Amino acid sequence: MKHTFLSSVIKPLSLIALSLSLAACGDSAWWNKGDEPSLDADQIKRLIPSRVKDRDSWAKDIYDISEQLGIPQTKENMCTIVAVVDQESNFVADPQVYGLGEKAVKEVQERLDEKFKDKLGEAIGGTIAGYFQDVLKNHPSPEDNYLSQMRRVKTERELDELYREIFDYMAKHYHVSALTGAAKLFGQNIGEKLNPITTLGSMQVHISYAKEHKRQGGNIAELRTDLYSQYGGLYYGIHRLMMYPADYDKPLYRFADYNSGMYSSRNAAFQSMLNDLTEAELSLDGDLLLYSKDGGVRSAKSQSERELISVFAKNNFIITERQIRADLKKEKDKDFEDTASYRALLKLYQEQTGKAPLYAMMPEVVISGPKLSRDYNTNWFATRVNGRYTTCMQKAKNIKI
Repeated sequence: MKHTFLSSVIKPLSLIALSLSLAACGDSAWWNKGDEPSLDADQIKRLIPSRVKDRDSWAKDIYDISEQLGIPQTKENMCTIVAVVDQESNFVADPQVYGLGEKAVKEVQERLDEKFKDKLGEAIGGTIAGYFQDVLKNHPSPEDNYLSQMRRVKTERELDELYREIFDYMAKHYHVSALTGAAKLFGQNIGEKLNPITTLGSMQVHISYAKEHKRQGGNIAELRTDLYSQYGGLYYGIHRLMMYPADYDKPLYRFADYNSGMYSSRNAAFQSMLNDLTEAELSLDGDLLLYSKDGGVRSAKSQSERELISVFAKNNFIITERQIRADLKKEKDKDFEDTASYRALLKLYQEQTGKAPLYAMMPEVVISGPKLSRDYNTNWFATRVNGRYTTCMQKAKNIKI
């Protein structure tokens, strides 16, 4: 049976019922517990693993930050935070990373040229990469060069500070414009652009997110320093973990989002439903559009976008490609759920499969990087965090409020 846009999308009663069914499993399941009492700092301390040093200090910071951000200190919310901090750093503000120095040296030796060209283009990137290698091998002195210093770093903060020192040295002794005729590239904070340390602190928050949600003034170096502090690392991590609405019925999906991006669990479910309506095999990575390395939306259509256009066309849903693109641009926001594309797909899925629409599922995303001993995936991360959450909630049962 063919459907028009009006008959398939604007059916008020069915849409209202659909939205209510989605809302029923919403954030209230663990974010807002109505009149559920809050924990104090001493009670939060009891949720933190006993092996953690200075639990009082960590608990007080978690309490104060939650208070500042307006997050109810319920057992579920506090265990959600505790689980992620423990997974990311074991409650160490500036943790040591095994073999970090050698991994960093290997990375610059094997991928330096590629990364510089990727960031700055073939001509400028290749030129600077060559100079960077020279600086690493011969400065600040041949006897104790930067490459040797890199091998000795134990923590991410030490490596970050060393990179900043190297780029500062380059900025003082080398001018790209003298060779290329380009603008003074170092004046555009090339050190920050090329710094490979992009996730920082006890909760491994991306520097771009911290810049967007700065809690105080200061330059980028001061922001990085703040992220390596106990309070700063917690503040930005808790903000990133908790400060966005999502109708998840369990924290597992928020843990997955923490690893693979906001709303990636919801978007992976959207892709899965789309998969069931098409012959294509979509990757369930939670990205509905294609993005450039700086996070901008690319003009090329993703497979998800192409299949969505095709499915709507085959079922006579009169939603233009322009509207679909505008809707998909909201995929990183809660508002995506109010778009015509989202509601139409859920309605079509329900009609054609006879199943209730999915709200969330585990995204299929691979995690890799020089700080990791091997590649992992989002399911690995979220499952382990969820295990810590479950342990925390067992402890919480014994806390009388």
